[in-house]
Order: sequence, then C-alpha cells, then structure tokens
Amino acid sequence: MARRRSFGAIRRLPSKRYQASYAGPDLQRHTAPITFTSAADAETWLVDERRLIESGAWKPPSRRAAAVPEPEPEPLTLERFAKLWLDDLELRPATRRDYDSLLKNHVNPALGTILVDEVTKATVRAWWNSLDASKPRARSKAFQLLHNIMAGAVELEVIDTNPVALPRRTKIRTKRAKKIEPLTVSQLNRLANSMPPRLRMAVLLGCWCALRYGELSELRRSDVDLSAGTLRISRGVVKVKGAYLVGDTKTDAGLRTVHVPLALAADLELHLSRYVGSDPDGLLFPAPNGGHLHSSSFARDFHKAAIVAGRPDATPHTLRHTGASLATSAGATTADVMARLGHSTPAMAMHYQHSLDGADERVARKLSQMAEAASER
Repeated sequence: MARRRSFGAIRRLPSKRYQASYAGPDLQRHTAPITFTSAADAETWLVDERRLIESGAWKPPSRRAAAVPEPEPEPLTLERFAKLWLDDLELRPATRRDYDSLLKNHVNPALGTILVDEVTKATVRAWWNSLDASKPRARSKAFQLLHNIMAGAVELEVIDTNPVALPRRTKIRTKRAKKIEPLTVSQLNRLANSMPPRLRMAVLLGCWCALRYGELSELRRSDVDLSAGTLRISRGVVKVKGAYLVGDTKTDAGLRTVHVPLALAADLELHLSRYVGSDPDGLLFPAPNGGHLHSSSFARDFHKAAIVAGRPDATPHTLRHTGASLATSAGATTADVMARLGHSTPAMAMHYQHSLDGADERVARKLSQMAEAASER
C-alpha cells in the first residue's frame, strides 16, 4: 500500500523495491522513472521534486528525461584501448616504461586515433613500412607490442580477428642492428684497469659472471660469499621517472647463485675492504654521492676505458655477451649458460653466445682427439 504523506506517496512493490509518485502542478500524477532499493532513496527523490516545484523550475519528469541526451560514449581508439589493456596487466616497472615508450614514439603517432575495430591489415602494413628501418630492434618490439594489444582486443571480443600480421616474406624478427663482438681477455683486462679504481671490479664481475647492469648495480655486501666464492643474484634495480626501484630479478630464472672465477677472489676481497662499508646492505658499486650508480654514469666511464683498450665500439652490455661466450669456450653447455646468465629459454642463451677467435681450431683439435681415441679401440 502507498504510504500517506504531506507530499507524494511511496509504495512498496511486490519486488520489494519502492516506487515514488506525486501530483504535480499540472494536477497529473507523476511517477519516478526508476524504482528504489530503500524508502529513504524514494523520499529523497520526492524532496528534490518538491524543491523544483517551489523554485518554479519544475517540469514533468518525463519531459526532463527526454530533454537530457545520453552522453556520447568515448570512442574506443587504439590509444585508449592500449592504455586500458596495459593498466589491467601486472608489469614490472621497467617493462611498463618500455611499453609506454614504444606506444608514445612508434605506435600512437600513426595509429593512436584510429578506432580499434577499424585497424586493418592494410593499415598495419602501411604503419610497418613507415617505421624507421635503421632501428630494427625498436621496430620489431613495436610490432610485437601492437600484436599483443590487438590479441587482447580479440580476447575481450572487441574485434573478431587480429589484423597485426604481415606476409611471411616480410621479416619481423630482426637481427641486431649492430653485431656485438665479444672482448678478448686482454682487452677486458685493459678496459677494467682503465676504469676508475672503484669501478674496476664492476667490469670484471659484469663480464666473468655475465651480470645484467641492474643486477650488478644492486649487488650488496651481503650478496657476496667470499668463502664459497659466490654471488647471490636475487634483485635488480631500474630507474623509472627519476626514482630507483629495487625489485625481483627480471625472470624467475634470474634468481640464482653465480660462482666467481677463483682468479678474481683476491681482487674482490680487496674491493670490499677498500670501497664497501661494513654494513651488510652496503652497495658494491655506489654512486660517488651514495645510492645507486646510474647506468649513464657507468657508461661514460666505460666508454673512455673502452677507447683506451682499443675497443671504442664496446658498451657495458658487451660484458654480458663476452661472459656468455667465455663460459661456452670453457666448455659450458647451453643449459649451463642459461643457469649462469639467468635465462629461461635456450634461444635467449644462444643470443648471448658468440664464437671466439680460435674457437674453431680448438673444436677441431678436440674432434681429432676423439677420432684418434676411437681408432685405437
């Protein structure tokens, strides 16, 4: 039954919801366009209606509803969908930074304003051909990111098929823009000795232990076990928007213990005594003013030392490639290299292995020894 009141009426419906109505200035009964979950909500609607009548601004609720157009939905452009899709993913800060950069610099300028359901294979091919071919790595990463975004649109049923595909004859997986030549051991030693003394060990560990720079710059005294001759690699650091963020290793495989070559043991112990405080959390290679050493600062010193060593083409990343190649030369299998470098796939481990000078001769010599041993049986 309707509840009697001074203005309007509230009635509880069989559905347990509440309906509000009143007699307006036009002597017609007007009912709220919706029902309410509580009597208090219905009461609020009636109070608002009475206020409109008293202010002289009243119009029948049906006319007011018709006069207010529904807001236009925001168009689902590629840029907007990409943001929504990325916001829903759990990404490492460095990965999110890289994706944002790829979208900003390579995807959105050409495709960002296009509606997701209007992206065609022809659109994608024209975009691909417009990308700077002199930057094959960035080009390939941008394509892969776009493919993943549109795959997400298929999964969410925004589109039916993924248009991000090119003819098979078109090469997507590009080779490195510049071939990385590993350092020789003598070049490595000259380079390390040309670094500021406090960073000499960073070059040696970065190479012989094949560490990522984020792992190297986050190493602390407590990660070093001199008696066992090992480094515990359990964290990495990345700089995002001006702040250093310490997190887990890049992959689960990155969590590892790396044995330091015995030849470096004395140098490592000396480095700890000279440049690292007694605090277990003390960084092995801090910035001059404390805190993490920025990769660009390390790279500047590294470039100067690389010129002295006769390898001006070398970069800090060359150390990791050299370390993987030296391990292979020492007899490490692909599985061994995966474990040492913290890789989760053989393909990635192979990416870092190179044939060193004289390697083929050593292989032939070992094959000859095998052949001689077999002929003697």
